[in-house]
Amino acid sequence: MKRSERILTYIQERSAAIKAKDLTGQIGFDAQEIAAELDILRNNVSKELNELHRQDKIVKFTGRPVRYFDRETLAELLGTELGQGPLQFRDVEECKRLFASDAEEEANPFARLIGADKSLKRQVEQGKAAILYPPDGLHTLIVGQTGVGKTLFAHMMFAYGKAMKRFSEDAPFITFNCADYYNNPQLLISHVFGHIKGAFTGADTAKAGLVEEADGGVLFLDEIHRLPPEGQEMIFYFMDTGTFNRLGETTRSRKAKVLIIGATTEDPNSALTKTFVRRIPNIITIKPLSERTLEEKLDILKLLFMEEAQRVKKPVRISVEAVKALIGSIGSGNVGQLKSNIKLLCAQAFLNGIDNPSFIEADFRMLPLGVRDGLLTLSANRQALAELTQYVSEPLLVSPPGGKFKVDDEGSREGFNLYQVVEDKVALLKGEGISDELVKQIVATDVNVYVKELYNKKHSVNMTTRERLLKIVDEALVDFSEQISLYVQKRLNRSYRDRFLYAFSLHLSAFLKRVKAQESIPYTEIEGAIPKDSDYMRVAEELGALIEKHYHVKVPQAEIEYIALLLESSDDDDLEEKIIILVATHGKATASSMVDVAKRLFSSTDTNIIAIDMPLEVNPQDILEQTAAMLKGMECQKGVLILADMGSLCNIGAMLSERLKIPVRTLDMVSTPLILEAMRKVDIAGMDLDSIYESLLSFKGYEAVDTHELPINTQEAIVTICSSGHGAAMKLKALVEDVLRHAGRIIEVIPIGVLHMDDRLAEIAKEYRIVAAVGMKKPAMNVPFIPLEQLIDGEGERLLTELVFDSESVLETSLSPNEGKGKGNMVVQRLCEESLQRFLTYLNPAKIMSVLLEFDKSLEADLQLRLSNPLRVRLLVHCGCALERVVTRSPLVYKEDKSAVDEKKLMALKKAAKIFDETLKLRFDEDEYYFMANML
Repeated sequence: MKRSERILTYIQERSAAIKAKDLTGQIGFDAQEIAAELDILRNNVSKELNELHRQDKIVKFTGRPVRYFDRETLAELLGTELGQGPLQFRDVEECKRLFASDAEEEANPFARLIGADKSLKRQVEQGKAAILYPPDGLHTLIVGQTGVGKTLFAHMMFAYGKAMKRFSEDAPFITFNCADYYNNPQLLISHVFGHIKGAFTGADTAKAGLVEEADGGVLFLDEIHRLPPEGQEMIFYFMDTGTFNRLGETTRSRKAKVLIIGATTEDPNSALTKTFVRRIPNIITIKPLSERTLEEKLDILKLLFMEEAQRVKKPVRISVEAVKALIGSIGSGNVGQLKSNIKLLCAQAFLNGIDNPSFIEADFRMLPLGVRDGLLTLSANRQALAELTQYVSEPLLVSPPGGKFKVDDEGSREGFNLYQVVEDKVALLKGEGISDELVKQIVATDVNVYVKELYNKKHSVNMTTRERLLKIVDEALVDFSEQISLYVQKRLNRSYRDRFLYAFSLHLSAFLKRVKAQESIPYTEIEGAIPKDSDYMRVAEELGALIEKHYHVKVPQAEIEYIALLLESSDDDDLEEKIIILVATHGKATASSMVDVAKRLFSSTDTNIIAIDMPLEVNPQDILEQTAAMLKGMECQKGVLILADMGSLCNIGAMLSERLKIPVRTLDMVSTPLILEAMRKVDIAGMDLDSIYESLLSFKGYEAVDTHELPINTQEAIVTICSSGHGAAMKLKALVEDVLRHAGRIIEVIPIGVLHMDDRLAEIAKEYRIVAAVGMKKPAMNVPFIPLEQLIDGEGERLLTELVFDSESVLETSLSPNEGKGKGNMVVQRLCEESLQRFLTYLNPAKIMSVLLEFDKSLEADLQLRLSNPLRVRLLVHCGCALERVVTRSPLVYKEDKSAVDEKKLMALKKAAKIFDETLKLRFDEDEYYFMANML
């Protein structure tokens, strides 16, 4: 039996064991399960499953993991035909809605209404009750924004009435738009109730009205709020008595049995007369599309695309970003506007793919500019964006019912390729001119979702993570990844469980494959998605070094960014959610300024503190709406602490608590110390909202400090001194800035000349606190001075670092365990790079510098001596030139007496130089070691 036949037989046998009552949620069988049962490689199973899906033999359910089910068995269980063409659904519930059996739809027309069992459940019950209420049903008013589906709902009520035998099969459903005649009451009444001959000029014959035409059925009055008061009066009299008269008749002697269903976009209490509203006991309010669940929005979107697929007689494939933009663009236009947007998109896709007989491709770039902005709207709510990414992680494929179509499948998405995730997003979003900051936000969110989904694919509850990985990558790589995982847990002092191991193993495999194929890592624009000073970035750099050492490959900075993203995204789900601090003050930017200052003082960029500015001319209700909208997009179930200044802002807490169903506490007389204290206490584990609130009630500020003891200038500077203040001073400035950057401090560096040096220093001292002076001449001013030669020698760099941190102990705690040992002296590094820039043609000094520093470190350790900086620079520059001579095959010849050279130094040099062979695949000629030994 062929491999594909074995897989199909397995699916058919397992599918046949499912009962109709078990058709709920996720059904089917995933590739890993089939691979384990049939002892076939998972990659081969995925390939065969995709082929069977293309052949219409199985149905795909695109949850996580992707599952497959026998097509014929599913059709039998649903009791309906599934048509032809590849079919895929999110879950079986979606399948049931799209392919409800004729019998089911006949018995319950609401079965196909999206949301009938969720957000519209109450409305459906109202609609059914209106039809069944004895003796002849309840007159009904349907209220909702334009395009929410009021007319559709009325038709479903009518269909339900026929299904329940409350209307005959040939009962009429008459529609009338009251807006057509709203400015001519006499003509409107004539149209609704009819007229007799001679009732008005031009009435040459008698004519029945819509009420008579609707006898025994439904009269649907759209835009009923356009009826004039006299028209409303005639309608409610008819509803009361069942009698009416045609225009021109004096007595109401005519009778009809009609159920009135009205529809309006307005508030009935303000748009209709009170007597009219009282006579309509059943008012059904249809929610706008923006308030429906995400699943319902997606179902409606798919249904609309299915209608277009039917029109063009081809399947439609919609990109992930196009789906997100369409969902994000949903506004007051509701389903009607969404339908128009989809029609425009499909029309463009049809034109672009007119020569493609298989399918049409609906892409993000085809959307109108206004609709594309929906992606930005959605991105403003990170939680909603992440939720949607979970539902839509691959392009949607929508096929028309009937007709057989072949669609090229891109293959299984079950593998993990972090590069592909980032590349796809960045390429698309950057191409559309979306800002770098927003691109990073979207990319970070998508990576987070992909990593969590990746680990949540539990292929078998009986398999360990290691066993699952061994089916995908080789054992040596898994062993190394397990060591990395333990290292990460120890360095970050938290448990990553198996998620990081799983994600890192697959990502490392992809990286090594790129290295082997000599493919570069594109899109360095993700730089900054993880802050450079974060623990994630520091540990990612350490992991890069470990990968380099283990695999003897160069790990570029872009790869470090990817690893940092993995570290952040693999963090525990159960990290404690924080209380939200909301600072609200009157004024155009008062709150924003206070929050900015507090964040800087607290060294925080946390999003758990937000500012609300209320200009005096703004309505407090608008501020309430703005605040509620901001909080809806945040995780705030632990509560919100409002720090307000006065007035109405102190009173919005109760309204927010009621609207969002979350605890809220408010403190007035906000100040920056109060904000700082609140931020500090929010960060204390175990403190709940009430505890923080109670503790802040008695807070009176921090201990006062004698301002005379504080320096006048808090902004710091370092001055570099050379003869002119230009050339050499600027070079010295660059050296000092490198030292500061290495120490983790950003301080202004100001170059000056020796001419009028003391006067210039006095001017600088008016604006800055001068931390140190570095250079050729000691100034008269009482500031720490580091001579140029001392800086070059290395001792000056240590002194300068201690000065900017005030003490050596601070310096020691500011560096990670590995810093200061392996990174080398920044002055040496800068001087070496500048020298090598002049001497080297083929090698890149910046690229080989890290290897030269490793060589230096190994040599000093072996010889147990510390080289002076000038000697170190000479030696490393010679090494760099020697490496180039290896490349150009132009070695030096040592003509002195080799026997006089210290053998211990030679051995140490050769041992240290192995790093060049291991990392650069370059090996020194023998004579080079004698030249270097003479330098030592």
